[in-house]
Amino acid sequence: MENIALIESFSEFKDDKFIDRVTLMAILEDVFRSALKRKFGSDDNFDIIINPDKGDLEIWRNRVVVVDGEVEDPNEQISLSEARKIEPDFEVGEDVSEEVKLIDLGRRAILALRQNLISKIHEHDNTTIYKHFKDLEGEIYTAEVHHIRHKAIILLDDEGNEIIMPKERQIPSDFFRKGDNVRGIIESVELKGNKPMIIMSRTSPVFLEQLFFQEIPEVFDGLITIKKAVRIPGEKAKVAVDSYDDRIDPVGACVGMKGSRIHGIVRELGNENIDVINWTSNPQLLVTRALSPARVSSVKLNDEKMTAQVYLRPEEVSKAIGRGGHNIRLAGQLTGYEIDVFREGVEEDVELTEFSDEIEAWIIDEFKKIGLDTARSIMEQDVDDLVKRTDLEEETILEVVRILKEELED
Repeated sequence: MENIALIESFSEFKDDKFIDRVTLMAILEDVFRSALKRKFGSDDNFDIIINPDKGDLEIWRNRVVVVDGEVEDPNEQISLSEARKIEPDFEVGEDVSEEVKLIDLGRRAILALRQNLISKIHEHDNTTIYKHFKDLEGEIYTAEVHHIRHKAIILLDDEGNEIIMPKERQIPSDFFRKGDNVRGIIESVELKGNKPMIIMSRTSPVFLEQLFFQEIPEVFDGLITIKKAVRIPGEKAKVAVDSYDDRIDPVGACVGMKGSRIHGIVRELGNENIDVINWTSNPQLLVTRALSPARVSSVKLNDEKMTAQVYLRPEEVSKAIGRGGHNIRLAGQLTGYEIDVFREGVEEDVELTEFSDEIEAWIIDEFKKIGLDTARSIMEQDVDDLVKRTDLEEETILEVVRILKEELED
């Protein structure tokens, strides 16, 4: 009777966790064999018969009959007199099968059985969840905001699985309330101990690519290929697209009439400005296209150093650099070239690095971050605008401009 009650209680796990019958039987047998090893030292000579649907459990110990007084291993051998208490016609050398009752294992062992089963089922669940989400890495997933913490948002999906979206994986303009549905990609899945840690991201370029797959039919159908996508989350992105069908305009198909097709993607990404350009295997042309909306006059490449000298009319320079240097930075990431901008018709100019004796390196780096790496590129900027775009004080910028002017005038 105690066998049935115990198995029925074990079967509750099957209903709660949706474990298939074969897996449950394997877990149960493993748990019981562990208990038998602890009790008898070995489980090799035991047969375990389980029917979790009916609540049936039978454990049989198989031993060989030996002459009285010659029992060396009580677990695998039984004396003739003891065997004949089970059946009077047993002889030496025969096999005896005797049922082991759970109560024979002891109350403490039975409690340990249940605890071990809980542990095994949780381990099985975690392994199943890990494998499931590992297969979803790089895919868009939707979950509901369950808890908002300072450094992360905790999400739950329809199955109750916990997903974490750290602050740095959120777009700066993102604002969520409890109960909101959130879309992102499953960026990574790791096992922390036995528990899977599932990380969602909305800042990954892969999220942008997957949104194109969802929103643009030609991309989903494979008629348009996304060659590369780069982004500064919430600010600006560039996507290079190509089509093997000459009848398809890949940029036009992705953007749509008056931006109708890409509008949903822009909205999902917090009004991120997305430039879609035609991919080309010609690196000079690719650099030119990557710097759009600026119109490039000419490009000189150094393929060994992976640098590009880009020449533009003075009025096009600010477009090439973009607000906060975003445009030129993304163009460099998209093409793989370190891009330097030069103004046409301005012959006398000096690289900022030439002033390293008078201007500290960290200040030069601040200007480079926004695409300004020559003396004239800084002098042509509005000081107030430079204060907004860098972490520099107005006095520092004015002092730099003074140094640059003196050098160029000399």
